Amino acid sequence: MKRIVLGLLAATAMVLPAFAADVQPAILYDLGGKFDKSFNEAAFHGAEKFKTETGTPYVEFEVSNASQREQALRRFAEDGRNPIVMAGFAWEDALKAVAKDYPDLNFAIIDDAVDMPNVRSLVFKENEGSYLVGIMAAMASKSKKVSFIGGMDIPLIRKFECGYVGGAKSAGATDVIQNMTGDTPAAWNDPAKGGEIAKTQIDQGSDVVYAAAGGTGVGVLQAAADAGKLGIGVDSNQNGLQPGKVLTSMMKRVDVAVYNAFMDGKKGTFKGGLQNLGLKEGGVDYALDDNNKALVTPEMKAAVEKAKADIIAGTIQVHDYTADNACPY
Repeated sequence: MKRIVLGLLAATAMVLPAFAADVQPAILYDLGGKFDKSFNEAAFHGAEKFKTETGTPYVEFEVSNASQREQALRRFAEDGRNPIVMAGFAWEDALKAVAKDYPDLNFAIIDDAVDMPNVRSLVFKENEGSYLVGIMAAMASKSKKVSFIGGMDIPLIRKFECGYVGGAKSAGATDVIQNMTGDTPAAWNDPAKGGEIAKTQIDQGSDVVYAAAGGTGVGVLQAAADAGKLGIGVDSNQNGLQPGKVLTSMMKRVDVAVYNAFMDGKKGTFKGGLQNLGLKEGGVDYALDDNNKALVTPEMKAAVEKAKADIIAGTIQVHDYTADNACPY
């Protein structure tokens, strides 16, 4: 009997890794496409890193209108894709409709919280990372007027805005001009309008412009560079889009979230539940590289690193935006 049990245990040990390795991941991007130089592209890089390291392919879908969401997600589920990662809060309704029908599959959604046992909800403390780049903006500004351009006017983007205002004002900014691009999903992919808003803000005295607007931000960074002012990128490291003219980028590690979801699926260790990722968890940060190192003074870096340590330690509380009390800064 003992010999039989040991044989069964050995067989189980052989089967489990093989099962875990038989992963078939999928990713669905939000509006703007996977090469938006921002949010979606960060997700793409995470998937690519997984593929490069493991040799495991993945499938993907770029949504072009809202009516495609549930159909695309359900098709991946029917095909047995696992885990399935969705980039963007707009996938929430489709996810709720599909995940309940496939309890044995694992799903992950970025930027929303869906309370289902087979769903991993990945949200970020964008206000913390934005606080850091707000400090940098104020210290780099000659006019002490800086500005913010959001994409779609929703609470998520107000989190970026609120943290940025707090950081900028803590470092001496006298005015933070704030505008949103629109109130429909088209606001994520309108570089021309982003550029127009940036020009208006610059005419009002802003000399550092932070964009949290997906593909629209590409136009913002271009307009700032053309005017001889500084831009701040978001989500991906956008310092290289306008080398020497982008002060920094607020890194939102969507790439890490996607990579970890795929890798956990491969290892057989995927778990649902909520993950709220801030500075302490490595979910947000600021970017420093060869493209912007000449713009970031030692004093600026010291101030940002101190604030970062204080936020992680809890001695600085970075306020969040809520629909009830808006931004308290």
